[in-house]
Amino acid sequence: MPTKHDNNWLFSSKGEKRGYIQPNLLDELWFHTGTSCNLRCPFCLEDSKPGDDRIEFLTLADAKTYIDEAVELGVNKFSFTGGEPFVNPHFISILDYALSYKPCQVLTNATAPLMNQFAKVKPLIDKPNSLNFRVSLDYPDPQKHDAARGEGNFAKALETLGQLYRAGFGVSIARKMLAEEDSIAADKAYAPYFLAAGVPLDITIIKFPELHKPKATPEVPEITENCMTTYLTAAQREAFMCNNSKMIVKQNGDCAVYACTLTDDDSDYNLGRTLKAAMSERVMLRHHRCYSCFAFGASCSE
Repeated sequence: MPTKHDNNWLFSSKGEKRGYIQPNLLDELWFHTGTSCNLRCPFCLEDSKPGDDRIEFLTLADAKTYIDEAVELGVNKFSFTGGEPFVNPHFISILDYALSYKPCQVLTNATAPLMNQFAKVKPLIDKPNSLNFRVSLDYPDPQKHDAARGEGNFAKALETLGQLYRAGFGVSIARKMLAEEDSIAADKAYAPYFLAAGVPLDITIIKFPELHKPKATPEVPEITENCMTTYLTAAQREAFMCNNSKMIVKQNGDCAVYACTLTDDDSDYNLGRTLKAAMSERVMLRHHRCYSCFAFGASCSE
């Protein structure tokens, strides 16, 4: 277990008490399905790529343990991210099991891995809980999207988005948020593509600021206790992911509970092997991505 009582964890570089979140409840449990991906995007916040095993494939046996514990703790939703979840050979069986208990969400690039297994995905519509797919469409511009994700992948993702919607699944998209952008205009620019795919114009769009790659050390302002109370309301503090969600990560053959979806590159955010123990751990806002949550209200949830 990591040591969380040294000065660097508890205090800023100026000796001020770090800001923190004391988790309140487990509303959403995330699972990292592994960093292997069919794409090699240069900006990937998980540094995922074909064959990557920084985070290993989650198995059904791994997932069952935490799904069962989460249900006992009153969880409301399961979410899955990667890598690309559909590269994981165990993923559909994991999703099938999870949907027996709670609604689920899958973050996907919606290209070949999902397209090739669509016949296995469609029967999941008959599970007792709903399934939503969040598809990555980085920009409302196929050329800009494909510049990082590969030629033709915008069209593939858009086609799959429409197929998922017509099959009865919930759909949303994720996009990159640019500095100083007009967010309303950027969201509206997707309208012609949504019309082409046959999906509603008002589907949820999740925007992600620059989060940097794993182990990056960008210079960002440090978050102190005073920052948390001076600049944020109680409702804004409660909206931090680490307040009401956790993520399961598998490394070196073992699973652990991490504070949130954005800190798996720092073992200090490893909160142990059980959800019950993890929920009692105070989360210090030291990771550079914590500043994105503080400054932009960034969240992987919807």
